[in-house]
Amino acid sequence: MKMMTKLEANVDRVKGLSFHSRRPWIVASLLSGEIQLWDYQTGSLIRKFDEHDGAVGGVDFHKSEPLLVSGGDDKQIKVWNCETHESKSLVTLVGHQGKISTVQFHHECPWILSASEDETIRIWNWDPEACIFLLTAHNDHVKSASFHPRKDLVLSASMDGTVRIWDIGALRKMNVGGVTLDVECVFKGDHDSGVNWASFHPSLPLFVSGSNERLVKSWLWEGNLKAEEILRGHMDNVSSVLFHPKRNDIVVSSSEDKSIRVWDVPNQTEILSFCRQHDRFWTLAVHPVINLLAAGHDSGMIVFKLVRERPAFVVSGDLLFYAKDMCLRCYHFSTGQDSKVIPLFGPDTGAASLNQSPRTLSYSPRDEAALIFYGGSYELFMIPCSGFVQEPRRGTGDSSVFIAKSRFALLERSSNQVIVMDLQNKVVKTRSLPMPTNAIFYAGTAVLLCTNEDKACMYDVVRDAVLGELQFPGVRSIVWSTDMESVALLSKHSICIASKMLVSQCVIDEKIPVKSAAWGDHDVLIYTTLRHIKYCLPNGNSATIRPLDFPMYITKVSGNTVFCLDRDGNVIIASRDVEIQEDADAGYELVSGWLFGGMDVEGIFAEGVPVPWYLNYDDHDNAEAVGWGGNRLRGGPQSAAFEDARRGIRDYVAPNHPYRIWR
Repeated sequence: MKMMTKLEANVDRVKGLSFHSRRPWIVASLLSGEIQLWDYQTGSLIRKFDEHDGAVGGVDFHKSEPLLVSGGDDKQIKVWNCETHESKSLVTLVGHQGKISTVQFHHECPWILSASEDETIRIWNWDPEACIFLLTAHNDHVKSASFHPRKDLVLSASMDGTVRIWDIGALRKMNVGGVTLDVECVFKGDHDSGVNWASFHPSLPLFVSGSNERLVKSWLWEGNLKAEEILRGHMDNVSSVLFHPKRNDIVVSSSEDKSIRVWDVPNQTEILSFCRQHDRFWTLAVHPVINLLAAGHDSGMIVFKLVRERPAFVVSGDLLFYAKDMCLRCYHFSTGQDSKVIPLFGPDTGAASLNQSPRTLSYSPRDEAALIFYGGSYELFMIPCSGFVQEPRRGTGDSSVFIAKSRFALLERSSNQVIVMDLQNKVVKTRSLPMPTNAIFYAGTAVLLCTNEDKACMYDVVRDAVLGELQFPGVRSIVWSTDMESVALLSKHSICIASKMLVSQCVIDEKIPVKSAAWGDHDVLIYTTLRHIKYCLPNGNSATIRPLDFPMYITKVSGNTVFCLDRDGNVIIASRDVEIQEDADAGYELVSGWLFGGMDVEGIFAEGVPVPWYLNYDDHDNAEAVGWGGNRLRGGPQSAAFEDARRGIRDYVAPNHPYRIWR
């Protein structure tokens, strides 16, 4: 299975990693002594921190403050402000007598936890600066230490072959007079050799550890109960191990054997492995909120995810069919009614699988049939009128879609053929495709849009004829306009708008991933990236409508209403507040939209961001330029605000375009 990589940075050996909880940032500590802050969505290096004398072992973001902590081979802990351009550290903590392995902020208290080669674990106050406790039970290098995400516990791993859990509840009573601190080790687990890493489960009484005996162990700890499960498969020292952010039963580990392995803990089996040819893996990190992981290796780092998160859906008139929690659901756009249609059985791959969710849906309204594709197999359901659900018909293939009444097409990549099937799951006909094809999409009755890494073509299955071709690489999804006269082809970072015969009209390039699109009024394409909702006019001019707090997938645009799905399969309704209409009395067209970010007009233009406005004229020919969020700039025809607004619209609408706004 191919790793879903979001960022790959080639730098020095990465020893520590941490994700920011709100911003798309990851920080890496390097063997060279440098700390690097990256934007993993744009792939850009934001800042460097360079005060440590020697390698930096551990690094961590604070969960709510704009702070970053690091610990290095120079035996120092430093706290930095990560949201300013100040390159000097705010705090330096000194006390360890050996190299520092890991550091971590507490999620509530002003504490920092550090593990060191001097065989100790220290808990520090960073405000005010002081070491408040020293844990000394280990008798060899402490390789990692971490706070429990909710309880007053600390988990440590050491080269003495043990993992320990410490109760630090007494530390909260430090400021109460006369209290004697009693921090005790409440659990001790043994390996036969040094332990490099241990991680708590975020909610269950579990933790995992990885050691130099090439084993991953999963531990159940609650009261006096102790149990362990052993995961075997690594061929060298296990350097790091943690639980998957979205799957409680999945563990991810890294090793000096140059591999990352994914484990199904209850069944004690390996699900996946990813290997590099030359680089050993040294550390792992998990995002605290979303489905992202990162791994540091000899020559850099990788940010990746294991589970595909795009919800599978299909729109048919007033109905939205979508998959959620292994059920097919139906949402009515007009009424808002949402109901469960049928349970989905899922791919027949056994329990040890990460890819249970559907990849695509196709619906035939005339047959009331649903085709669920999982990425290698499909289920064909007849949607029941009553509550009785028939067993689905199944098959294998590489892509599937309905193309006519009682007919669906199935791609077989090994032979580069498309197989037309009926609703009885019987073969009707087989065609050899005119080009190597990775995916097929509906393009009209008995017509397929075929795509590969380089181009797309329109193929008539009945006539066995190519109707059009287009050079546009990496198509991931397509969206047809309501009249089927235009199509938007979406790749990772681009959108190509073309005619129904694949004659290109314009291409929009984005720096961050494109997620979805739907056609609105006046042939305006509304689309989402990872961070924004945007629009594109037929001439290729595009601009931002509004920022997004989380990724959304547009399903339908109806007037000023945008219907979306989030990654959890929840229906989200948003207003786009944009109108393009003609004002017959004034003799010009009125365009309304947003001002992104609340900046003033001059600031926007200075940064080169195209911004839509609408202009209201009064009896004295004064203009009011109104932007997103109620931002308003007023002035007469000669005022700077008026001219800036006019210039903004002039830049936003091409000359002689039907949306041009002048009297």
